[in-house]
Amino acid sequence: MLFRQLFDPETSTYTYLIADLETKEAILVDPVLEQVDRDLQLIQELGLTLRYCLETHIHADHITGTGKLRDLTGCQGIVPEQAVAACANRHIKDGEVIEMGSIKVEAIFTPGHTNCHMTYGVNGTHLLTGDALFIRGCGRTDFQSGDPGQLYDSINQRLFTYPDETLIYPGHDYRGQTVSTVGEEKQFNPRLAGRDRNSFIELMNSLNLPDPQKIMEAVPANQQCGKVPALS
Repeated sequence: MLFRQLFDPETSTYTYLIADLETKEAILVDPVLEQVDRDLQLIQELGLTLRYCLETHIHADHITGTGKLRDLTGCQGIVPEQAVAACANRHIKDGEVIEMGSIKVEAIFTPGHTNCHMTYGVNGTHLLTGDALFIRGCGRTDFQSGDPGQLYDSINQRLFTYPDETLIYPGHDYRGQTVSTVGEEKQFNPRLAGRDRNSFIELMNSLNLPDPQKIMEAVPANQQCGKVPALS
């Protein structure tokens, strides 16, 4: 398996490139519009064919590159089942698996940050947790139908049931960290370690975070697979 972690410095977003080395077929998870040229160059240099662009959720902090990549490569755009994005080629359900040669990517429904959020498990060893679980943190729950109780359940009942050595690759990191494990986050994540469900809900409801800078343009654009609405 080829596995690459790519970074957008403006929004601290991670994009993941996954490919089967025999078939040369590839998936991009959470591509960023401003990084499409970079991603395409890497795909071409490695001799890959982009089959799918996969979204963990409808993002509020960046505009997805899926629409542009689909236009340029003919790949399919895939979003979670509950996502409001009629433009997508496919809505993926909890438990569904995308197979490419030796690679299996399983959709794991992890709502809470948004009501449509999916984590993607890759070959049982990597969890691409999007905005559900960060390294020593988690996604906010105060807009886009977020629900802290749901997020607590998603993390503890879905993600933390994986073996402790399972790798955690988040959708963002704001402190320069790139990878963690299930065991580390159980032990050291300050929002989760030692907290019951009620105290987690109280914590998340008290954060009072500012809105993402791009929320007003990102959400409607991402509901159209990254197409920025025309100004009237």
